[in-house]
Amino acid sequence: MYMKKEDEIMAFLHENVFDPILNSKKVSEKLKQGVRMTINRMDTRDAKGMMSFYWSAIVGTEKSTSFAKLMKKEGFTRFEECIDEFRERFSDKWLRG
Repeated sequence: MYMKKEDEIMAFLHENVFDPILNSKKVSEKLKQGVRMTINRMDTRDAKGMMSFYWSAIVGTEKSTSFAKLMKKEGFTRFEECIDEFRERFSDKWLRG
């Protein structure tokens, strides 16, 4: 079954970053709300926009940096920890393919 590129990216992020937070009983509401907001923002983008959003979050805006610190403090995987797999899997070649 063919999966849209946007769905592939979101499936990867759900498995590695979002779902462990959303499914945890030991997580702050602030972190859950942040994840939901991130998902909503990514859902409005095409695959290229999602990839750009991911890289911007890693480079770090004031908001994304503080959110990443909160994720780490609460013991969850951040975008940064998935960087190698994301880079290999979601390359410019993949995007064009």
